[in-house]
Amino acid sequence: MRVPSEAPRQLAPDAPEVPDVLALIRRAFAFMEARINPPSSMHRLSEASMRQQCSTGEVWVIGDPIKACIFLSDAPDALYLGKLAVEDAHRGAGLARQLVDLAEGRARDRGFAALVLEVRVELVENHAAFGAMGFVKTREGAHDGFDHPTYIEMRKTL
Repeated sequence: MRVPSEAPRQLAPDAPEVPDVLALIRRAFAFMEARINPPSSMHRLSEASMRQQCSTGEVWVIGDPIKACIFLSDAPDALYLGKLAVEDAHRGAGLARQLVDLAEGRARDRGFAALVLEVRVELVENHAAFGAMGFVKTREGAHDGFDHPTYIEMRKTL
């Protein structure tokens, strides 16, 4: 279901919507709790850490109330995408793609030739969704304390 796009907006560190973004991430990531190990890093997020992300990186949202969000951070050779989340009621409306398109523009503006992200091994539907947006698997990695892959890195060359 496609709906007319709303312009993404970047949140400032003092944005009053920060708690709403945190709540969105917790709702959108809840489905994976029984599927992934170790638990999601979303559990380490707080309003303070999100405000820090707004300061040292970028947090972009769509909608009022917020329907989708993405974190952007500089990596050594690419722009890193994190915490891409869409409200269940708005999935399939193109919001994730709209935020990835935004990330592509931000990467180019910052002089990067690629986007990079990490996705849990177990979340094969996310592998497929990012693959459909042009990302390819570039490596596997393991969280501290694990002797087997727990995530894959995916990259999109711009």
